[in-house]
Amino acid sequence: MRRDGTAAHGGRVSMADPIGLVIFDCDGVLVDSERLSVRVESATLTELGWPLTEAEVVEHFMGRSDTYMWTAIEERLGPTLPGDWKELLQRRYQDAFEAELAPVPGVVEALDGIDVPTCVASSGTHAKLRYTLGRTGLYERFDGRIFSGTEVANGKPAPDLFLHAASRLGVEPAACAVVEDSAYGVQAARAAGMRALAYTGGLTPAHRLRGRGTVLFEDMRQLPELLA
Repeated sequence: MRRDGTAAHGGRVSMADPIGLVIFDCDGVLVDSERLSVRVESATLTELGWPLTEAEVVEHFMGRSDTYMWTAIEERLGPTLPGDWKELLQRRYQDAFEAELAPVPGVVEALDGIDVPTCVASSGTHAKLRYTLGRTGLYERFDGRIFSGTEVANGKPAPDLFLHAASRLGVEPAACAVVEDSAYGVQAARAAGMRALAYTGGLTPAHRLRGRGTVLFEDMRQLPELLA
């Protein structure tokens, strides 16, 4: 596996350079929500007329914005969709989260061991981020340093969100490391000229996360050592 590479915008990524900012995705990296969301989406979309397995939901939508998913659903199912289908999804997400949502295993220990600045940059809305990070006790760790995909023109796999977070916090892209668990998120980190630390303990198969400027790891407790 290569440990450096040239970013799409022309910058150079070197795994030996000091890290000035660690950018965390949220779902599946900080909060263990992806398994719950994918389960809800697979069941609900199948019920609505688009039969997708959980693996197919991961392939189509994991790491993308809600807007992207909603548009794809509307294009696929069109007039057969009931008027309240988005509300149905939201109710089912909330029921699952209230019953089962927890931090990703090992992430609290990892955060305690990281001694460089951190932030969150997620495709989710600020309302969703406040809810999921708050429910898992992680919100205060990132308060004031939380960035949503709603703040930029283009969602992942475009680099916009990660570049926006780095710019707002005054850190050059080459000094940033991104912790991601989705193929689209890892692609966005590479396109931004940032190092990608790809968590393989989630739903995305490891082979879809491999690539230049990327280190794969399977236990969040490994993060402090990898960043050092």
